[in-house]
Amino acid sequence: MSKYFQLDRKNIVAVQFIIEGYEGLATVTTIDAAVAVIQISIMPDFLREMNCLLDELSKKYHMKELVDDRIR
Repeated sequence: MSKYFQLDRKNIVAVQFIIEGYEGLATVTTIDAAVAVIQISIMPDFLREMNCLLDELSKKYHMKELVDDRIR
């Protein structure tokens, strides 16, 4: 499953570092660096855990989840 978020460009590396620190749960891809959109690909077995982590990261880094029609 993939989720898309927009956040401040300065926070992309921090969010990527934190998520990828949970090795095997998810990967982070920068979709558009200019507008700071990232894709988080979540392993299905860890969806609940990643949703909890993403909720906390969204608060700390002001990440806004994007729906599919707003990504492109």
